[in-house]
Amino acid sequence: MKVELAIIGGTGFYHPEIIENTEELSLKTPYGDTHLLVGTYMNTPVAFLSRHGMKHGVPPHRVNYRANISALKDLGVKRVLATTAVGSLRKKLSPGTMVITDQFIDFTKGRDGTFYEGEDSEGVVHTDFSEPYCGQLRKYLIKSIAARGIDYASKGTYICTEGPRYETPAEIKAFALWGADVVGMTGVPEATLAREAGLCYANLSLITNYAAGISPHILTHREVVEMMEKKINLLREIILEVLVALPEARECNCWKKEDYSLGQ
Repeated sequence: MKVELAIIGGTGFYHPEIIENTEELSLKTPYGDTHLLVGTYMNTPVAFLSRHGMKHGVPPHRVNYRANISALKDLGVKRVLATTAVGSLRKKLSPGTMVITDQFIDFTKGRDGTFYEGEDSEGVVHTDFSEPYCGQLRKYLIKSIAARGIDYASKGTYICTEGPRYETPAEIKAFALWGADVVGMTGVPEATLAREAGLCYANLSLITNYAAGISPHILTHREVVEMMEKKINLLREIILEVLVALPEARECNCWKKEDYSLGQ
């Protein structure tokens, strides 16, 4: 089965549910093994990868991002829609709001963030990120969500922290001054690796809580899970509706390999 579309599910999104004829695959990559599901939705083949595992057993700083993206690439995937549970840095962005991010800030510290290590025939590669997320995928996400009349933001800056701890109020204040709107722990290097692999990638963030110092109470994982449980069916519907509505032609620059390499 030719699979060109994929979903990466974040916290609270551990199974596609409405995908039919699912089959579990274990794919070996140079970076490790990855487990995922493949099936069909409205007769369209779709792959589903649970970022944290089906039982949320993998913390954000230990997710094997390179193996995950490499496995999707090897499977033949061309387009990826990912979900992330995030905290809000803006009072106007309340819990339950969906954000179609258009920029990110990488505040991670110890992750393998590239496929290009400068030790093989690829040389040293510097990839452009003027448009971090696929414009075509974002356009279809906006169209699908806007038609539902729900609270959403058509753009926003996602800042990715190392985790697994939550951020301090001082960090949140600094991030807001930098221009970040939401904070999460998994969006990077997933997005950067997808671009290096030539995949179209977009992120749909669900605000599950206000961040530290903005929230009136201490942060708990439980409130994140509870909000995801309320919105999970809606998330599934939006993601799958967008994937099957996409035209075959990729009208973006995500897949176009420029000569960014040095020393070749």
